[in-house]
Amino acid sequence: MGRGRVELKRIENKINRQVTFSKRRNGLLKKAYELSVLCDAEVALIIFSSRGKLYEFGSVGTTNTIERYQRSSFTPQDEHVECETQSWYQEVSKLKAKYESLQRTQRHLLGEDLGPLNIKELQNIEKQLEGALAQARQRKTQIMIEQMEELRRRERHLGDMNKQLRLKLEAEGFNLKATESLLSFTSAAGNSGFHFQQPPQTNPIDYQQPEPFLQIGYHQYVQSEASNVPKSMACETNFMQGWIL
Repeated sequence: MGRGRVELKRIENKINRQVTFSKRRNGLLKKAYELSVLCDAEVALIIFSSRGKLYEFGSVGTTNTIERYQRSSFTPQDEHVECETQSWYQEVSKLKAKYESLQRTQRHLLGEDLGPLNIKELQNIEKQLEGALAQARQRKTQIMIEQMEELRRRERHLGDMNKQLRLKLEAEGFNLKATESLLSFTSAAGNSGFHFQQPPQTNPIDYQQPEPFLQIGYHQYVQSEASNVPKSMACETNFMQGWIL
């Protein structure tokens, strides 16, 4: 009679579950051993019971198999990260070595730590200093030439401005001479026949209005003749002429 097919589900009976675990565990360990021997395979088996008890089998050792598994189970992304990390580490090492070399070269150029150097290295440093000195002199000469060109350009600009100002002043001087000639001509014409008499200036304090007086008759006399007659006689003559007329 054939063996019946067992349904795969959790065994509810605790005793039956423990017996089944013990039988199948031993069978699984036996199968793992047979697989490793018959097929020359590296097999590792780890089992934890429901109570937390450990059962394990390793054909070459469980720890070695786990380490090999970790090395082989890297994803391509992890491998890329590891490669990038190694590349950055190498780059940092190169930069650090280059930085140290530059610092050492700088000290040598400043005349420090020259004791360990040989004749050839000292000659190389001397050549470097001579080349740097020649470049510095060349750059200094170039800057001086540029400054001279700038000063010449400014000199030409100031000369042009000075010329423009001189022409402007000459034009203004010509206009001034023309104005003076016109004024002199006008004054000469006035002296020849035209007189301009300014009205007499009177002090407002001294000015008094004349008192009213009564005049009878026609008052007329010649200024030139009256000027030679005394005032008393002129008054009497005017009075008599007034009564006569």
